[in-house]
Amino acid sequence: MKNIKDYHLEELKSELKELGEKPFRAEQIFKWLYEEKVESFDEMTNLSLELREKLKSQYTMCNFNILKKQEAKDGTIKYLFDVLDGNAIETVLMRYHHGNSICVSSQIGCKMGCKFCASTGINFIRNLSTGEIVEQIIKVEQDTNERISNVVFMGIGEPLDNYENVVKAIKLINYPKGLNIGARHISISTSGLVPKIYQLAEENIQCTLSISLHATNNQKRSSMMPINNTYKMEELMQACQDYIAKTNRRISFEYALAKDNNDNLSDAKELVKLLKGMLCHVNLIPINKIENGKFDKSSNENIMKFRDYLNDHGIVATIRRKLGADIDAACRTTQKKKFIKGASLRIPCYFALNIVK
Repeated sequence: MKNIKDYHLEELKSELKELGEKPFRAEQIFKWLYEEKVESFDEMTNLSLELREKLKSQYTMCNFNILKKQEAKDGTIKYLFDVLDGNAIETVLMRYHHGNSICVSSQIGCKMGCKFCASTGINFIRNLSTGEIVEQIIKVEQDTNERISNVVFMGIGEPLDNYENVVKAIKLINYPKGLNIGARHISISTSGLVPKIYQLAEENIQCTLSISLHATNNQKRSSMMPINNTYKMEELMQACQDYIAKTNRRISFEYALAKDNNDNLSDAKELVKLLKGMLCHVNLIPINKIENGKFDKSSNENIMKFRDYLNDHGIVATIRRKLGADIDAACRTTQKKKFIKGASLRIPCYFALNIVK
């Protein structure tokens, strides 16, 4: 059956027209879905019984089941959701004094194969639909009875590799009659799919674009991120400059610091040269050690020196704060229930809003 949360309001009006219903019914359904956050069509009490039966026969509400839930001492909550087809994804809620942030997944598995990421080697299964992306936010709000104010697309998967569904989800999350979360409170991360960066610039969405950079030259970046073999740094940086010129929006560059690899003063100097004059911010990430991975976390001393050098030379840089460490919420996990029983696949997670001065 079709997922009713896959539809924007105008699309749902067209769907209802085909069912012989008036368009205003779509607005009523939207209110039940995104304001009341009901879990069944039977709860939509201002719809006729006949219409509710029609909806039940043709659409699913896509209500995820919580397979596992862990809460850290700092209030961070990690969810493992059953996506209702034998697979699962993880979503993380992060609590701040200024509001709640949620890190959502966009795919089941990932094709990018970044060497510092524990998802490397995990087969890509499929994209999440628009409704499955949005459902992560709805389910967390239902479970906590708390409002989500910030959304980051930095969980499992490459968001721009699932471009259409992710952009549609952002528009639904931002839509006043949808989840009504401000576009500037939405951040989307990419490993560097250059054509999609140009496409995103044309969307006129005021969200924040985060670029997983992690190196300052092609040789080093290709050794960490295979995507760099397809889109070289020169292409990526030109796309970033063009994105800024088109949108007048600041880009956030993610830079995971790996010991004796990309964390010394010469790397900091190269990074300053690379980004000088750009409207940008650098988010320094103390890398997570993964099983069988070749990269280790940089020393705290090197991390602080790296940050200070960037700031002293005109590049605004902050160090990502680590939340939920006691429940491994600094990593993303996923399970393919059909094939992996009781096993957890750890995937480093990028939280754009987890930063400290």
